[in-house]
Amino acid sequence: MAEKDLIYQVDGHVATVTINRAPARNAITFETVGLFHAALNQAQADPLVRVICVTGAGDKAFCSGADLGGGMQDDAGRRSHFDNYARLISRLSEFPKPTVARVNGHCLAGGTGFMLACDIVIAKASAQFGTPEVNVGLFPMMIGALIFRNVPRKKAMEMILLGERLTAAQALEMGMVTRVVPDADFDAELARVLAALSAKSPIGLRMGKEAFAAVEQMPQAEAVRLLAGKLVEVSGTRDAREGITAFLEKRAPHFKGE
Repeated sequence: MAEKDLIYQVDGHVATVTINRAPARNAITFETVGLFHAALNQAQADPLVRVICVTGAGDKAFCSGADLGGGMQDDAGRRSHFDNYARLISRLSEFPKPTVARVNGHCLAGGTGFMLACDIVIAKASAQFGTPEVNVGLFPMMIGALIFRNVPRKKAMEMILLGERLTAAQALEMGMVTRVVPDADFDAELARVLAALSAKSPIGLRMGKEAFAAVEQMPQAEAVRLLAGKLVEVSGTRDAREGITAFLEKRAPHFKGE
């Protein structure tokens, strides 16, 4: 699938979703959100896809948030766009396959939602981060749910209320990204991480992610009981048996997703 504002490509076991609006700093429109949903549908249905990489076109911006001039001047347009965006970041955060954000440039406003919804975030050292919504009379509403699941409250409120830019090093310290890489080494490190994820058992990762999502809001004792049952299930898969056998035989496992 390839569209003007979003590109979906599969290379081996990795599906890459690229917001393709570099001249607009990859700001997202109503149509872009719809295309993103379609890309996730395709990635979820494709048994060859084991990992999803989310990024932006060019080298200036990962995503600068919503296109404020793109069909959101009336209440109905705003409601539809924001509802679809909310569903998208919720879906991305619970996606059954591992997700990696390739933060190739500035990540601001709604782009923060895409980034935080991913399991792993790899950022260029030159990237900048922030929630500048307050500077135009808005507030980072939906992404707040993700911010407070990743960032200590005081640091989150400072970022949200001041609307100032943060460096990649600051974002790493706050827990917004998982690793910061020098620009020259960025794509090599990304490729290494994607290859490592692609080599894992797809059924094991899916069952694990789904189990963790199910217990996130549970009391601890209930969560532990449910996870014990899920461990029984995953240990009964062919991939688990292959993984244990390969470990004992001192060789690399050959996972088939079964």
